[in-house]
Amino acid sequence: MHASVVTVAFEGVDARRVDVQVQQLSADQPSFTIVGLADKAVAESRERVRGAFAGIGLALPSKRIIANLAPADLRKEGNHFDLPVALALLASMGVIPADALAGWAAVGELGLDGRIAPVGGTLPAAVAADAMGLGLICPEANGPEALEISAAGGHNLLFVGPPGSGKSMMAARLPGLLPPLTPKELLETSMVWSVAGLIERGALTRERPFRAPHHSASMAALTGGGLRAKPGEASLAHNGVLFLDELPEYSAQALDSLRQPLETGEIVVARANAHVRYPARFQLVAAMNPCRCGLGGAGRGACGKAPRCQRDYRNRISGPMFDRIDLTVEVPPVTAADMALPPPAEGTAEAAARVLAAREMQTDRLRLAGIDPETAHDQAVNARASGETLDRFATPDDAGRALLMKAGEVGGLTARGWTRTLRLARTIADLDGCEGVLRRHVAEALIYRRSTAEANDAFDARRTGSPTPHETVTPAW
Repeated sequence: MHASVVTVAFEGVDARRVDVQVQQLSADQPSFTIVGLADKAVAESRERVRGAFAGIGLALPSKRIIANLAPADLRKEGNHFDLPVALALLASMGVIPADALAGWAAVGELGLDGRIAPVGGTLPAAVAADAMGLGLICPEANGPEALEISAAGGHNLLFVGPPGSGKSMMAARLPGLLPPLTPKELLETSMVWSVAGLIERGALTRERPFRAPHHSASMAALTGGGLRAKPGEASLAHNGVLFLDELPEYSAQALDSLRQPLETGEIVVARANAHVRYPARFQLVAAMNPCRCGLGGAGRGACGKAPRCQRDYRNRISGPMFDRIDLTVEVPPVTAADMALPPPAEGTAEAAARVLAAREMQTDRLRLAGIDPETAHDQAVNARASGETLDRFATPDDAGRALLMKAGEVGGLTARGWTRTLRLARTIADLDGCEGVLRRHVAEALIYRRSTAEANDAFDARRTGSPTPHETVTPAW
């Protein structure tokens, strides 16, 4: 099957159109060849594409694969050809619809884990794509986008990145994206704070709580306890945000104690002669370094023990805990060039308006289902939507369901992971202004869930001693 994707080749500050054409031919000996006057970096794209496919559980077809970069008389240089070659190959394999690439140009470098890395020349590529009447697919920081999705649907979020990359700053921005407390939520939150002795005269506020306990906090500090069974940080974050910085540095006992409130929205503090219940319906936002030294496995000053150091560091967090995290986002390091960039044209107010519009869509759906949003706080956002609500309002189209089924077969989604992926896709569709959940919404949700699934696989492999699914090339989905 033949497929084609548009990209560009650079001539100084100008960019010229290049068509990446991929054809699969029957052959006794499978091969992968790139032709079209490509330099060494472009020729090496086939190995990066092969490694990236293996990293996400895709197998190359057992055929002779030819990637032609046309026109053949134009010199092709740079690492930005990885993404268009991969997209054209995916289309030729039938993994993505060929018509989905119409109207787009693409640039980007692939990592062996399947992630897309930034490349130089994005601005000239964007100018050239606009002149051709095309949109541009290119790498970008997705931390702010994930933050907006998290706020719109109440989803739990994890930032992974080196020190100084802005993880804590983005987490602290989340309360500004959330709508203010409703009168009922204000009363609930104030009651918890009053019991804890933290309310001063005239100190009530409609701002949502933001609690950030130190990583040395004990299980009792997080969940509550003491002689009078006072509420802990999880309950003080009720109707707000609980931010756990340096997530792997918390004790395993403390982290696992949060698994129940993340599901039920309440905490039971047991005493010798009584059980005290505190509400704890919070949104979890966490941050962590890629490994113990904080540097990770790529770039300047990379960890010398990668990838084992990264794997061991993540294994401090249990698989069931990772399974309760809906979005996992890798935050790139901030460079000197980033510091020189002008501030973004869009601020918190614009993002908060989109979040509010998405929340209103969720409220309207509850009313349509005959549920009062003022009383049904346990279903007020997509992250807590019931199975019945998901069946009615979050069932994907046929293409989206097929993608989710294949991801479940190959990617190892748990039952909880399946449900959380549907909830996440519903939120992405809300931000997109769509009544139904489409394939692209499911695909984006699976991208955010993939790192969570990898961590879950690593935890299971550590527990059983078996290899993870990502240590072998699995059938394509």
